[in-house]
Parts: sequence; structure tokens; C-alpha cells
Amino acid sequence: MPEVAATGPFPKIELHIHVEGSVRPERLLQIALRNDHPLPVSTVEELRDLYRFRDFAHFIQTWILVTSTLRTADDFREILVDYAEEAAGYGAVYLEAIFSPAERVRRGATWDDVFSGFCDGVAEARERFGVEIRLTPDITRGFTDEEAAETVRYCAKYRDRGVVGVGLGGLEAEFPPELSADAFALARELGLASVPHAGEVAGAASVQGAIEALHADRIRHGIRAVEDPGLVREIAGRGLVLDVCPLSNLRTGAVATLAEHPLPTLLDAGVRCSISTDDPAMFDTDLGREHAVATGLGVDPRVLYDGGVAGAL
Repeated sequence: MPEVAATGPFPKIELHIHVEGSVRPERLLQIALRNDHPLPVSTVEELRDLYRFRDFAHFIQTWILVTSTLRTADDFREILVDYAEEAAGYGAVYLEAIFSPAERVRRGATWDDVFSGFCDGVAEARERFGVEIRLTPDITRGFTDEEAAETVRYCAKYRDRGVVGVGLGGLEAEFPPELSADAFALARELGLASVPHAGEVAGAASVQGAIEALHADRIRHGIRAVEDPGLVREIAGRGLVLDVCPLSNLRTGAVATLAEHPLPTLLDAGVRCSISTDDPAMFDTDLGREHAVATGLGVDPRVLYDGGVAGAL
């Protein structure tokens, strides 16, 4: 995939980056050694081989491998700062970063270690690389109602340190958005934005549910809205921005080929879209490649920049 210059006519705004999915093999090995956490391999080269995306089941295995290694506030701070440096190299000035706090707590971290670590990373990234970051943690589909509510409460607790919204991630097809309506109602009461995943694994009904039941301020992915032209018109009319991640969509099978990606169709219908990497280390991508793919589909870089500005919380 061709690279693009680190700087260009427009700075880059990335609204959809899972920080746990951005950890490169070199950093993972360092953290594992520091935490005395055994990995199935012992060298960076072997880790790179494990990272090579094969299918969605392999992605889940890699996700578990990485996230089981992350335990401390320093781990969370470090991986966010690492990604800020990487994104800044592609001209990024603003990121909205995702993490899954209840998953980390289930694996032994404390809520405050998770949140304080990422929030420390926000401050360090701004100071070192000039990248402004806001945090939009995910509620994990299929977890308990209490874990969902606790995620929201901690998001509110850390609002003054950069947390601006609440997302919904995980098994989209098995757990539709309506099941999380109570948690998102609490988020609205506490002044947090709604940024759920929808329309990636599941179809247009998932996007409609995110809009109606979760009062989405933006949709993460949302590309399968194209299956319902009326929904596309509604999204355009509401001015909702979709976080589009082309190479992620290809890797997970959400699209069969990049040539078939609905990004141009959505833009032509008046839907605003931004471009992001999703899980760059696990999907063998980066912010430069994603923008190269989008412009290769005929999209004007100014349109992508404008979509990022419109979608930023």
C-alpha cells in the first residue's frame, strides 16, 4: 500500500482508534517483560508473525494476547503516547481514542489505574507531540449492566481530564444497541456524548438502533447504512458523521474489496465521513495508508478533513 507524506494540505483528524489495537510488537514485548507476563513467543520477529492478520478469529486471539499483557497505569499511558507519536508522524493533530475499561478490570486492573493511565497519556501526548486527544471509552457488549453503568460513571469522573463520550463495542450482531439504552441514558444525564459502533458486522438495523435507542452523536463505522437508502438520507439530514476505517473493513470482511467500499457512495449521498485506522497494529495499517486508500477511491482530502472537524466531540 502506498505511503503518504506526513504533512499535507490538511492536518489529519482521527476519531476512531482503539488504543489496545495500536500496540506494536516491540512495545508489547517490553511491557510483557516488565510485567513478568509470559508470551507464546520471545522475539519481536516472532510477535510480528503472530500479528499478521489471517481472519477475524485470529484478530480476537491477538486482541486477547495484547490486552492480557496490559496491567498498570504506566502501561496504559505508554501505549497512548506511542500512538500519538505515530499518528503525529502522519500529520495528525487531534485524536479521539477508544479503550475498553471493563475488559481491563476483568483482567485485574483497577478502574482508576485504567482511566488515570490513559488520562496521563493525554497530557503527555499534548506536551511531547502537540497532539490533542480526547477519550471515548467503550462499554463492552455482553458485559453486565452494572459494568456498563460503572464504565459510564468512571467516564464522568474523568471528564475534566479528557473523557468526552461513551462508546459501545464488541459483538455487534449478538448484542444490538437497544440492550444498552439504559447505560447511554445515564451517559446523557452525566453530559457525555454517545459514539457507538454500529453498521460494521450487523446491517442497517443496527445503525438505526444506535440512532434511536442510544441517541448517537456520531456512528463508529456505520457503512452498512448503505443497505437502506432511507437511513442514508436520515443520517445525512441529521448531519451525523461516520467513522470510516477502510482497511479494517477489508480485513474483517465488512467489504469484499476496497473497490466495493461504500465510502464514495455515502459521501455522494451527503453523509459526512472521517477516516481512521481502528486497530492499526492488528490490521497492518496506519493513518497514512487509510488516507491513501480513501483518496484512491476518488475522495477529496478536504472532505475527509471537514468530516473530522464536524465529528470531533
